[in-house]
Amino acid sequence: MIDTMFNWITESPLFHLARRGTRLTHWLAVLPLGLAFIFVSSFGAIPVVLAMLVVYGVENGMPSMQGEPALVSGFWMALQLISSFAGIFLFLWLWLKFYEKRPFHTLGFEKNGALLQYGRGLLLGALLFGGAVGLMALFGFVELAQGDPAQTGLAALGGVLLVALGWVVQGAGEEVVTRGWMLPVLGARTRPWIGIVVVSLFFSLLHGLNPNLSALAMVNLALFGLFAAFYALREGSLWGICALHSVWNWIQGNVFGFEVSGTNAGGGTLFKFVETGPDWFTGGAFGPEGGLAVSLMLLLGILVLFAWPRPESQAPVS
Repeated sequence: MIDTMFNWITESPLFHLARRGTRLTHWLAVLPLGLAFIFVSSFGAIPVVLAMLVVYGVENGMPSMQGEPALVSGFWMALQLISSFAGIFLFLWLWLKFYEKRPFHTLGFEKNGALLQYGRGLLLGALLFGGAVGLMALFGFVELAQGDPAQTGLAALGGVLLVALGWVVQGAGEEVVTRGWMLPVLGARTRPWIGIVVVSLFFSLLHGLNPNLSALAMVNLALFGLFAAFYALREGSLWGICALHSVWNWIQGNVFGFEVSGTNAGGGTLFKFVETGPDWFTGGAFGPEGGLAVSLMLLLGILVLFAWPRPESQAPVS
């Protein structure tokens, strides 16, 4: 009975897809390689940052973009996100092609149902993060503030939409290396539960140098990793969790105006909300991801995933 309840985890198509190659990466090499893909890819942003320094000059060691319209800051923010994370796709494609010898789509990017899964991920991501903001509002721990008129509301709409392209690449980049490659390979090499736990902790530690990090923020990042793993395994695909991750960050930073994992999102924001309640509930300077409101929504999301009926069309890949 227990095995039947959890066969959507142990028999997920993602594990079957990972075994399609000639060989699987050794489990001891998965974490170092995953870290290397992310780290080396981040160097892609160097030319973008240098260009910004040349154009705008330096202020406190960073490009000075004070007074620039949201459309301009959104363009540069999108460019930074894309250049920082696009390399992950290239490195993984090369690794799969020349070492594991399997096609890139076996990371969970099969065509069947892709549009439906991506759209559902966008909707669920918006509802999940919106629910956390709703919880803060329910207790009076958040309020709408007056932001910079040039960076808030309709004046910022162009930048807000433009930077969404960057979040699409960023969210997918993190998901493809963690839930698309690392989790299925570790799970297929060892046990699915080992892959889930190890990759969730890895995802949390990836953000260990982010500013204003707290203990609860680290817990929430690991909790998001668990939720994302269960979501990908439940769908047997990566389309949905890529969309959810991207829209989560975009709504957090460019719709509600919060910090995203401790960092300020460029490109302006449609609304400017500020936390007025205790940091342990709202997340404080780290943003809502560091607070209990997000913890509760992620736990609710995990419960929903375990109650989510699995369609026959998602039977394991042979």
